[in-house]
Amino acid sequence: MLVLPHSRGEGDAVRRAEEFAELVRSAGAEILEAIPARVEDPNPRFYIGSGKANEVAEAARALDADLVLVDHLLTPVQERNLEKHLGIRVVDRAGLILDIFAQRARSHEGKLEVELAQLKHLATRLVRGWTHLDAQRGGAIGNRGPGETQLETDRRLLGERVKMLTRRLQKVQTQRGQQRRARLRNTVPRVALVGYTNAGKSTLFNALTTGEVYAANLLFATLDPTVRKLDDLSCGPAVLADTVGFIRELPHDLVAAFRATLAEARDADLLLHVSDAADEERERLHQVVDKVLEEIDAGDVPQLHVMNKIDLAGSEPRIDRDASGKPVRVWLSAATGAGLDLLRKALGELLGGERVQSALHLPLTAGRLHARLKAAGAISGESVDEHGWQLHIDAPRSVIAPLSGGDVAEAMLLRQLLITPE
Repeated sequence: MLVLPHSRGEGDAVRRAEEFAELVRSAGAEILEAIPARVEDPNPRFYIGSGKANEVAEAARALDADLVLVDHLLTPVQERNLEKHLGIRVVDRAGLILDIFAQRARSHEGKLEVELAQLKHLATRLVRGWTHLDAQRGGAIGNRGPGETQLETDRRLLGERVKMLTRRLQKVQTQRGQQRRARLRNTVPRVALVGYTNAGKSTLFNALTTGEVYAANLLFATLDPTVRKLDDLSCGPAVLADTVGFIRELPHDLVAAFRATLAEARDADLLLHVSDAADEERERLHQVVDKVLEEIDAGDVPQLHVMNKIDLAGSEPRIDRDASGKPVRVWLSAATGAGLDLLRKALGELLGGERVQSALHLPLTAGRLHARLKAAGAISGESVDEHGWQLHIDAPRSVIAPLSGGDVAEAMLLRQLLITPE
């Protein structure tokens, strides 16, 4: 049974209710009834008003419901009070999303991240979890009875599990970081798909690459990041990563835990911000995605907006450009393939304009600069003779520019490289 509190306009309330119902279905639950509740001033005891809480209790008994889902983030006190008042289990929006993530995580890292987020969420809800043992407690002040001992034991075990998961996750993150740095050294441009969940990111990923990412009309259909090579671009090959879809009011612990997974977005050279062109709320959903990107320190990464599902919106494939002619938006349909060639063209322009592909002569006295270029993966070919190194450079401009290390002579060599075409 659903409880749908809202305090905004009717249009937003309807959209939010539909989205929450999709979340519930994605979790595998059956909806018996949805009860709307206008909340202007949240009740500190139940969040909803006491009268509405009584209405929910009566409906739950009449329908023989065994779970009440509340479309809001409840405090631990509000959740416990509602459970006591209703006599059945209560799960808020955060708990529901965490449950879906637990079902969908497939990689080792994803499972660790979800469990860590779940335990942090559970830690705030262990207070007085063993009140059924209160009768066994002694009456003297400070006398610790079995109930309190059990609660403390639970807290200690939970804390130990959190520490262990954190250590294991740090190890996995280190391994991912090494893989990511290897891609950086190869100087292959990195592109990450981001967007509101169910915008069609995984379908677009499969259409652009040879990947076979699971794609379905479900919220959070995929969680684990998948990386594939992207060919047929005018700038040369690139790496494309599919990331988890975003949603409004993602649990804070989940965003924090998934920083490693979302690092694919943070470390990208370009973000493909995928939106559902047929969705009337797409501008508001853009803001939700941008907010999450800010939380994971990816707010400054350049974006190319991709308006997907034009076959449903009745639009034609096209590229929108800014005043300087730079692509800013591509309209396409990942399902039908219409406009995919325009997206590849836009990617080639954006990524190619940021790369340096040029010949460079280095004297033998510039060994330190040669070592830096090699370590950065900027050298695609070289030969050496008594006059020095003849190099072919192929790397992002942002990688090459800072390599002089403050040396004037090296800076002049790099300046020549950055200005002079091959």
